[in-house]
Amino acid sequence: MPIQHISARQTLVATACVLSALATGCSTVSSALSNDKVDYKATGAKAVNLEVPPDLTQLSGQARYTLASPGTVSASTFTQQQGQAPSTAAAPAVAPGTIGGVTLQRDGQTRWLTVDQPPEQIYNVIREFWGENGFELTTDQPQAGLMETTWSENRAKLQQDGLRNLVGKIIDNLYDTGERDQYRTRIERTSKGSEVYIGHHGLIEIYTDGRKEQTTWKARPSDPALEAEMLSRLMVKLGTPKETAKATLAADQSAASASTAPRSNLTADGLGVAFSGNFDQAWRRVGLALDRGGFTVEDRDRSAGVFEVRLASTKPEDKPGLLTRMTGWFSSKPTADTLTRYRLKVASQGNSASVTVLGSDGKAINTDGAKDVAKQLATNLE
Repeated sequence: MPIQHISARQTLVATACVLSALATGCSTVSSALSNDKVDYKATGAKAVNLEVPPDLTQLSGQARYTLASPGTVSASTFTQQQGQAPSTAAAPAVAPGTIGGVTLQRDGQTRWLTVDQPPEQIYNVIREFWGENGFELTTDQPQAGLMETTWSENRAKLQQDGLRNLVGKIIDNLYDTGERDQYRTRIERTSKGSEVYIGHHGLIEIYTDGRKEQTTWKARPSDPALEAEMLSRLMVKLGTPKETAKATLAADQSAASASTAPRSNLTADGLGVAFSGNFDQAWRRVGLALDRGGFTVEDRDRSAGVFEVRLASTKPEDKPGLLTRMTGWFSSKPTADTLTRYRLKVASQGNSASVTVLGSDGKAINTDGAKDVAKQLATNLE
């Protein structure tokens, strides 16, 4: 259950504010939120000051995370295209009303938008979309087609108890849902335009002591419904009429509730995941699983079915002794790289697909870290 933070002292302050507002006929004493399911812009919305998701590291300046072009998608291909394609930074933003051909696609729990415009024509519009929805961007890489938002609070989830309904916006910032959301947007180039994916990451605040005085943030499962909601809102930003986007979302949710999500299972050695689908379906599902899991993708090559990912070691390091630290002050030895790289191999045969965790050199490995990666993939492939 989310932790609702409001103390007795805050209640007294709130009551005083209410009485004062009622005495002056203040018009702000009202219910603060509408019936909307998502509201990251409301008064009192809070962010969590986390540099990275738990146990994961984001890299800056990842120009190698290339846009998906028809056929091969790799760093070398993107580099060759830079001399032919117009600069993303110099590309003019397209007015939302001029962007057509936006469609919400779904395959199981994998959802994405297809747009009949290339990535450089829609990137700035999508950047504006996140700002309009109350987010700042911590990752903003036009050449990579990648954006990631700050962690923010969905105020629409606040419980509408009697005190809050009476006070409204006056003490809105005294309440907290105990949850935070973050979104990653990935834009891939196709032969007909672009594909846009939105992955959700979630955190929940939990007590760490029996007296319920100390709390910490813990990862919670990704929410496909929130991803669908934000994709629907993005459709409107890209030019789809609001009523059409709502009808599309309603139809999608109805179809999703009636369908059974395809299962994914760890392989016998624990170093891979098997699931159903052809190669295109497998590539999309693994890509979204990486987005949901917060993995940093350094490179990808669709023709080879390979993702190259990087994440931080989760094992605590032994603290060196005083003598070691003192001698280390005079040493020029560089600090060891604590990040681990893996290569994920996506393959399919008929309607059966798999993703295997390999070492950075593409060779088979059998480590606890690789098995942890496979477990995260299995969870996010559901």
